[in-house]
Parts: sequence; structure tokens; C-alpha cells
Amino acid sequence: MDWTACVGIDWGDREHACQVRGRDGARHDDRIGSTPEALHEWVRRLRARFPTGTIVVAVEHGRWSLLYLLAAYEFFVLVPINPRASKAYRDSLRLSGASSDPADAALICEFVIKHLSELRAWQPGDVITRKLRLLVEHRRTLVDQRTALTHTLADTLKQYFPQALQWFGGEKSPLLRAILRRWPTLELLRAASVEELEQVMRSQQCRKVAVRAKATMEKVHAAIALTTDQAIVEGQAMYAQALVEVIEPLDEQVARHDQVIAAEWAAHPEHQLFDSLPGAGKVLAPRLAVAFGRDKTRYQSADEMQCYSGIAPVVEQSGPHWWTHARWGYPKFVHQTFHEFAQASIPHSAWAKAVYDQHRASGCGHHAAIRALAFRWIRILFRLWKHDEAYDEQRHLESLKKHQSPIAARLAA
Repeated sequence: MDWTACVGIDWGDREHACQVRGRDGARHDDRIGSTPEALHEWVRRLRARFPTGTIVVAVEHGRWSLLYLLAAYEFFVLVPINPRASKAYRDSLRLSGASSDPADAALICEFVIKHLSELRAWQPGDVITRKLRLLVEHRRTLVDQRTALTHTLADTLKQYFPQALQWFGGEKSPLLRAILRRWPTLELLRAASVEELEQVMRSQQCRKVAVRAKATMEKVHAAIALTTDQAIVEGQAMYAQALVEVIEPLDEQVARHDQVIAAEWAAHPEHQLFDSLPGAGKVLAPRLAVAFGRDKTRYQSADEMQCYSGIAPVVEQSGPHWWTHARWGYPKFVHQTFHEFAQASIPHSAWAKAVYDQHRASGCGHHAAIRALAFRWIRILFRLWKHDEAYDEQRHLESLKKHQSPIAARLAA
């Protein structure tokens, strides 16, 4: 790559330290304010100093606000640096562990100049894919928050009213939350009538309401309270109701994200390709499309995606000894996407189930078997993505038979 200047930026909350190096080796240390106005003014001054040519800007990965701003300027080539890589480089040069913002910016700049040919420049991608990426990632964050709160709700109920989890569908049930909103304790629920319980069940669209409400109230009156200590019961009941009031809006926001994602996904040019995948569904199909992106030159082989996603294992060797272990550094959301898709495909794909069963039979744990399946899926997905082809289960089964795959033999058996 031909460049006129290289900039290393050490991100800070209030200001960023940076070092600028020209092609002639001249160095200039600077501090940049973190406001949009200060950053745009710094870009203007930088361009005035280097009026022509490409400027390489390196910043630690994850500083998206800074990357989004700089991506607006076409003369920048943006190179995100893995924080582990920059730390390892710093530690290799400073055994004392000494660190400062200007010194870290200088090291980032030096690291990029020395390894530019091996580093990947960041491309923001097309508008629809960028938006979809944010939507699916934010949806997953909301789901994780909801899951954490529902687990907390279950733990709270187990301390004073565990029967509610058995009677009303478990910790994820909307019926349970509706019940707790009106009757957060066993004592209060006993005071309710069958008709009142029926009304709540109908509001949650339960089936066989009359029979179920009568049977539940019989259990309520026969139940023995875990504790009658009012300090515990009233304190925990108030917390349970508070959790219900926090979980409900998260449910609404997840549903809202689902609606917007569905609309954006319907307009995505590759929705037919990823919708054809067994088990992908409305949640995982957009996530898989975002993982690959629209730029067909981004990955040159399936191996690159397997390693980038953390699905491919790492082999270490020292002398005659070698060992294999799972990857430690990878984009978590991308890794989860392939892992979850591989698991979701098992009930819908005969060969996927055969691969999973084969690895389990050989002694692999559940997650190791899923990763092995995801490894194979990435090779298939990469080919489909490169050639814009929909997935055909029968075609893949015929290919397995043609190449005399052990999986084909297992399916035949």
C-alpha cells in the first residue's frame, strides 16, 4: 500500500493521544479532543499537512465512534488493532509494563508501519448491512439482559414463593409475570377467586382457562409456604414485582427490534440465500448475512472466516509435542452466530445431525461437537456466499455420497 502518513491513536474518554509519522520518518505527537468538532478540526489540519495521498490511521478495535467519524473521509485507510496485539507488542518492548497514552500511540503507529501488509483495513460496508449489523447485535444485547433478569426473578421466587415457577410456566412465562403483578405472594394468591385467575389467564391467551384455573387454585390452597417470615416475604415480593416491571419493557423492545429487522431483511439482496439454510430462521439468517457482509473480496477462503470467527481450533507445537485447543481471541458475536446456527441446523439437516452424533460418539463434548459442525458449515456457507447460490440439502447429500464421505455411510446405515 502506498501511503504518505501513518497515524497511531490511543483512545481516551476526554482526549486522544496520537502520533503522526510521515513517509520521510518525521514524527509529530499530538492530543485531540474527543468532541466531534475537535476531531473534524484535527482532520482538517492533518490534511493540510499532507494534502495528497493516503493516510493510514490505526486505532484499537472497538472504538466505533472514532472509526465512524473517520470513515467519512475517503483519504483515510482505517486499520483497527486488536487490543491484545497492541498490548503484546508493548509488553515485548517494555518488560517493566510501563505505559502512557503518548507512548502507546507511538507504539500503535510503529506496529502498523511494520506490519501493514499483514493487517486488514476496515471497510464499513453498505448501508443496509451496517444497519442490520447494529440491529441484530443490539437485539442480542437486549435478549441477554432479559435472560439475566429472568434468571434473577427465578432465584428471587425460589427464596419465598417457588411454587409460582411450577404453576405458571417457568421464569420466561408472560403468565408468571402477569400473576406476580397482581399476586406476588402465596398468601395474596390464596385470597384471589377462580374467576379473577381466569381473567388473567385469558389476558395471556392461555388454553382451557376454566379447567386450568380451577386446578391451579386447588394447588394454591393445598400448598405450604416456604417461609412465613413477613420480612423475607414482603421484601422479596417487592423485588420480584420490580423485576417484572423491568422485564416487560425489554420484551417490547425485543419485539420492536424483530419487526424492524424483518423489514430490513426483506430488502436485503442476499436474504434468499441465507433464508434457505436449515434452521436459520428469522433470527439467525440476518446474523449470518451480517457476519459475511456484501464485499465478496473480504475473505479469500473459508479458512479465513473459520479462523476469524474463532470456530477453527489452534494447533500449538513445541519439539515433538503438539496439542490442539479452542481459540481464545475472536469476535464474540460472530462466534456465537455460527455456533448457534450449527446447533439450530441439527433438527433440520440429516447430515448435520450425523456430524454432531459422530463427534459425540467419538468422545467430544456438546460444544466441541457443535464447533466441529460449525467448521463444516462455514465451508459450505463460504461457497454459497461467493457464488450467490441458495442452499440445497439434497445436492449436498449427493456430494457427500460422491466423495464417499463417512457421513454419507453413517446416513446410509
